Formats: sequence, C-alpha cells, structure tokens
Amino acid sequence: MAIILPDLPYAYDALEPYIDEETMHLHHDKHHNTYVTNVNTALEKHPEIGEDLEKLLADVESIPADIRQAVINNGGGHLNHALFWELMTPAETSPSAELAADIEATFGSFEDFKAAFTAAATTRFGSGWAWLVVNKEGKLEVTSTANQDTPISEGKTPILGLDVWEHAYYVKYRNLRPNYIQAFFSVINWKKVDELYAAAK
Repeated sequence: MAIILPDLPYAYDALEPYIDEETMHLHHDKHHNTYVTNVNTALEKHPEIGEDLEKLLADVESIPADIRQAVINNGGGHLNHALFWELMTPAETSPSAELAADIEATFGSFEDFKAAFTAAATTRFGSGWAWLVVNKEGKLEVTSTANQDTPISEGKTPILGLDVWEHAYYVKYRNLRPNYIQAFFSVINWKKVDELYAAAK
C-alpha cells in the first residue's frame, strides 16, 4: 500500500489572485508528486519499517541509515505538502475564539503573531518552511525548518505552515518572497488550523 499523492481540496485556480494556477499545477503535480515517488522508492527497500511517515519522522533514528535522509527529505516533503494544501482555502475564514485568545496571550496580538510568522518565513535562508506549532509544553510557538524537515521530528505539532521554497512562489512573485508571504494570509484555512489546534491540545 504505497503512499499516494492526494488531490487538491479545491481547483488549481481557486486561490487566484494570491496563489496562481500555474504554480499550483507545478507545485502539486510535479514537486509534491516527486516527493511521493521518491519516498515510496526508499520505503520499498525496508518494508519492515512500514509506511507511517509521522511515526517514522517523529523518531528519525528508527529509520534505517541507508534510507534515513531520503525519508526525511521526501517523506517530510510529502507530509508538509499534504498539510499545506489543506491549510489554504478560497473561502474567508478566521480563527476560533479559543485559538485567537491563545494567539493573543502568546504573542501579544494577532498582528504580533503575523509579524513573528512573517519574520520566520522571510529570514529562513534558502529553502524551507515557516510554522505555527504546538510545542511539547502545549504552547503555541512560531518556528521554521530547513528544506523539507518537519516540526514532528522535534516533537512539535504543526498547525499552520508556509512553504518558502522558491518553487512555491517564483512563477508569480519572482524574488519577492515577502509579497508571497503577505498573500498567504489571505488564503489561510483557519478552520483546518483550528481542527489541528484542538487535536494538538
């Protein structure tokens, strides 16, 4: 039972004008599909470890050394992207009262949270992700990871993530990553974030 590429939960052009249709095709059909293909190839070498990527990436030392980096890169790439598609929506949403209160208590205000998340996404050097996570203490935290590393490997639960690899924005935004980050806030699916937040708490 191989890992499969999930369908997008909306049409490729649904997030226009913020995220363009061409990028969604390339990002989902090419980039994400490549991670799925590559992680399946790696896992076929060690069928005894199974295919539960969250479990494997929560304990990377449990992954056989000869496929460990391939699973971190491609398994992480698959998990990160499968989540990313669900974290965006063409519908207008807003955080639940509980999450909004926690954001305010943790960061000072929603605008302060937005500034912290934007800074994490802007200052992530090279390729990677910005995250809002629930950490091991059950507290909200803004962090970032390199490449396709996942916060799951640090014992943290991602509830909001933004892909800042150039392939996520270069077609539309060229080298202007800050404009892409700003646009992301217009398409966040806060219903999904709330669901992940409730589960993590």
